[in-house]
Amino acid sequence: MATSASAQKLVIKGSDTLGAKMVPQLAEAYRAKTPGIVFEIAAEGSTTGIAAITDGTADIGMSSRRARPTEISAALAKGVTMKPCVVSYDAMAVIVHESNPLTQLTVRQVEQIFAGDVKDWSVVGGNAGPFSIYTRNTSSGTYQDWKDLAMKKRDYASSAQKMAGNEQIAAEVGKNPAGIGYVGIAYKEAQGVKVLAILLKDGRLVRPEVATVHNKTYPYARPNFFYTNGEPSGLAGQFIDYLMSAEGQEIVAKSGFVPLAAAK
Repeated sequence: MATSASAQKLVIKGSDTLGAKMVPQLAEAYRAKTPGIVFEIAAEGSTTGIAAITDGTADIGMSSRRARPTEISAALAKGVTMKPCVVSYDAMAVIVHESNPLTQLTVRQVEQIFAGDVKDWSVVGGNAGPFSIYTRNTSSGTYQDWKDLAMKKRDYASSAQKMAGNEQIAAEVGKNPAGIGYVGIAYKEAQGVKVLAILLKDGRLVRPEVATVHNKTYPYARPNFFYTNGEPSGLAGQFIDYLMSAEGQEIVAKSGFVPLAAAK
């Protein structure tokens, strides 16, 4: 384990969605209750978190997606057993510039825009002009989840611009009237952007919020994971126990994510 050299250090790597906001807030609260613990948090994408568990450079791997069969096999080849733990739920919000006249898109239109089937805002009822599409980079679990949930596993439009994190996507969309992107639910209140409602095939209009994740009507919702090598133990196990407690899940909610109890 990565903590063998220093028993009071907890190394957590992976998802930007989790590691830019939720996990640091949990770490701060836990550190206040347990002095002497040092957290090392690196939020560079879900793929890096799963790899870090495989190569033993982290105690906890943050991931906004499930580990792939190839990743699980690669870990087993090194004697590592990937153990997933669902720690929160998320909803990926479609964001546009606050000046955009649109208030909603259909699930089909979302797919068409991000896959590059349509090229101009006027096709979906917006002001004339080409889309500026912002996505996460390929090491991101959100990048893959969006393909799976919103694009029927299709490839992104060739014009799509890849960003390192949720905050970067929000920043670009917030200064570009032609911009469109997706961010985790905790990042939807960013300056200069607005969230579009999604029109389902059955005619219901849904938004990314706790209630629609809870009742499973929002189409772009997903669980978030912590991965460990086998059953979590030591500091990793204690921190995960704290995260799963009522106090920990309250911090999950305050950080903008959907706590486990609300999604049951």
